[in-house]
Amino acid sequence: MAKYPFAKIEAKWQKCWEGTGQFKVKPDPSRLKYYCLEMFPYPSGKIHMGHIRNYVIGDVIARYKLMRGFNVLHPMGWDAFGIPAENAALKDRVHPAKWTRQNIDYMRVQLKHMGLAYDWSREISTCDPDYYKWGQWLFLKFYERGLVYKKKATVNWCPSCRVVLANEQVEDGRCWRCASEVTTKELDQWFLKITAYADQLLAEQDKLTQWPERVLAMQRNWVGKSFGVEIDFKLKNQKSKLRSQAVIPVYTTRVDTIFGATYLVLAPEHPLVPEVIKGAKNLKDIEEFIQRARRQPRAMRTSAQTSKEGIFTGRYAINPVNGQEIPIWIANYVLMAYGTGAVMAVPCHDQRDFEFAKKYGLPLKIVIQHPALRGEARQRRPDKSLKEESVTQAYEEPGYLVNSGKFSGLNSRDAQDKIASWMEEKNIGRRRVNYKLRDWGISRQRYWGTPIPIVYCDKCGIVPVPEEDLPVVLPEDIGFPSSGQSPLPELLEFIRTTCPRCRGPVRRETDTMDTFVDSSWYFARFVSPHCKNLPFNEEVDYWMPVDQYVGGIEHAIMHLLYARFFNKVMRDLGLLKVDEPFKRLLTQGMVLKDGVKMSKSKNNIVDPDQIIAKYGADTARLFSLFAAPPERDLEWTEEGVEGAFRFLNRVWRMVEEFRIQKEPEVGLSEETKWLKRVTHRTIKKVTEDIERCFHFNTAISSIMELVNAVTIGMRNAAAKGKPRRRRECGMRNVMGEAIETVLLLLAPFAPHITEELWEFLGNQPSISQQPWPAYDPKLIEEEQILIVVQVDGKLRSRVTLPKDSTDQQVRAAALENGRIKKLIEGRKVERVIVVPKRLVNIVTR
Repeated sequence: MAKYPFAKIEAKWQKCWEGTGQFKVKPDPSRLKYYCLEMFPYPSGKIHMGHIRNYVIGDVIARYKLMRGFNVLHPMGWDAFGIPAENAALKDRVHPAKWTRQNIDYMRVQLKHMGLAYDWSREISTCDPDYYKWGQWLFLKFYERGLVYKKKATVNWCPSCRVVLANEQVEDGRCWRCASEVTTKELDQWFLKITAYADQLLAEQDKLTQWPERVLAMQRNWVGKSFGVEIDFKLKNQKSKLRSQAVIPVYTTRVDTIFGATYLVLAPEHPLVPEVIKGAKNLKDIEEFIQRARRQPRAMRTSAQTSKEGIFTGRYAINPVNGQEIPIWIANYVLMAYGTGAVMAVPCHDQRDFEFAKKYGLPLKIVIQHPALRGEARQRRPDKSLKEESVTQAYEEPGYLVNSGKFSGLNSRDAQDKIASWMEEKNIGRRRVNYKLRDWGISRQRYWGTPIPIVYCDKCGIVPVPEEDLPVVLPEDIGFPSSGQSPLPELLEFIRTTCPRCRGPVRRETDTMDTFVDSSWYFARFVSPHCKNLPFNEEVDYWMPVDQYVGGIEHAIMHLLYARFFNKVMRDLGLLKVDEPFKRLLTQGMVLKDGVKMSKSKNNIVDPDQIIAKYGADTARLFSLFAAPPERDLEWTEEGVEGAFRFLNRVWRMVEEFRIQKEPEVGLSEETKWLKRVTHRTIKKVTEDIERCFHFNTAISSIMELVNAVTIGMRNAAAKGKPRRRRECGMRNVMGEAIETVLLLLAPFAPHITEELWEFLGNQPSISQQPWPAYDPKLIEEEQILIVVQVDGKLRSRVTLPKDSTDQQVRAAALENGRIKKLIEGRKVERVIVVPKRLVNIVTR
């Protein structure tokens, strides 16, 4: 059979949609809105199958909601700044701006070929001055509220990309972009004070009832709010009179273990390190270790796989609870970014400390015993008691205190509160709330990014660029140095300008912003992308929040946390009213081939253009939705693609072979009633699958079953010829309803073929403008099924039975059927095969 002409059909309908502006949208207070958004792409050059899956998932949701009567906003844009453009400029000698815009043009065409229902009139690109002007404006508003500051900081540095990386951008000690080994470097950096919103980011998670729990857990862990005690450890023989130098503050969440501290560890970056190591006998070795440890990226230093290394300083601290002198070490696994940059090590009750102590032969001291081993129980089972000489790993669970002075015998949880209160009375410690979250360093020493709107004046100091002078335009008519360094620091016409306060000469900031700043508010710009006097206008109150957000789990911390932070600040600035930007979140799985993620390095990329050319966009869409639930990884198979293509061809042939002719629905036969019930049950099942958890794969499977049912009905009708009895009238009418239902239910998944077939059947207007089909509850309630009865593998009859009939009841009904009894009369029935809820095959001889 000839294949359906997908290339001709898809080009026709894509041109039609664009020409009529079918998916353009504007606020309409009389209608319920629905804002559907997929995480916008980086214009890397070509759309890959991971993109396809992401955007098709969002497109099905948007098209479905359109058919449900919602006013749907479904925009698309480009996360266009970033280091890959600079890398491409170095490799191919193409200007980053030219490379980026060429890629955008190509990828836009690719997305349109997929038939995605975007309002392209709202397209934005973060590298356009009309967009980043408002990113700079928001920077200034943050600055006015004290949420922006500059300080020296030790940063992760990628020597290949020559750029600062956030902690989240370091994966196993390597750059997330180029996989080069990351080092550290001390630079002046601009920071956004996200820590000011740490409590809100945690507390308002309660409003995110439609987010995956694992995403919320990842964010909670990243913010890392903890309750503990900050303890003062004095340096032994400290001659300085300054208290800040005489005391090392240590933060701990396990103050109940304080009596078990046997050494103290400082981060290599700790400000007291120079004072502590002064005069050390092995000073050169210590300094070399410090430099080596500081060069290791933070993610590597805290990784469980990284070897824990340290060096003794020769100095001691005093444990304030018992006066014990404990050695001070410097170790790579302690960071200034958490707590105070100093750790009291309790090897018997912290596994990391235990491994370090064992490696360097440091003392162990047990201060927590198992809660079951108290008093007589401990005497009866001494072999179960923890002992320093036999400990093989740290005991980190609750228990009761031993070797802890007057607190011995207390439950460890009760002891935490009592010890904390006692320390506050003695003025040797104080309760503290601590966060793992650190302020967001946004400075990037690269060219292709949003310029930071700050100038430096010898007279006025740091001066924000006035709003009326925005945007600070990134110069594009420049050469790009072969060194890979940003050309901005050497571009005098960019650097030199006039101070907005004293009108004297000043120099511009040459760092650009982290691209995550651009993507932290783009969802709000989409509501009014052409607004000239603000980042967005009052339409934001109609459209926000985003009702459905779709993107990869890899953005669970960086992008999603930053976007939530920006939304809260914009709310506090009075720009919008919602507390959270994304009401519902779907994190789709990866696309795999041969069990591994598709990537250029593994040479297993599938080109979407080739799939579209060979099978059509609808086939690519259908396969990506049918092969796995959206939250699971999808295994790419050529067989699966061909299967999706064959199904669409079946639908095409089914409609071509049928012309709807209205007939009176009177005295319907059992077979006709069965098809009508199947049709309405399919509507119910597909609707529930989409509404509940976006189970597109099972929804498509149900549509396939309905196609099978229609095909059986058509085959049987053709075999019977023209209906001769009144009760057979109306079969074609019911069949027509079933076929139209197939097209309506399939429309969000395969929009091109369903548009064409809808028009072929004489229906107007566009199928995407049709209402979603509704089912008749009365038909759903009829819990009966049609069972096919075969004799020796040939169809001979059908029986209608209650849906919950047992195999024995089905078997009996088949054998008692009048027609079957005549056919098998005089034969021996060897066996009866029952396929539950489908058929019975009676084998005779």
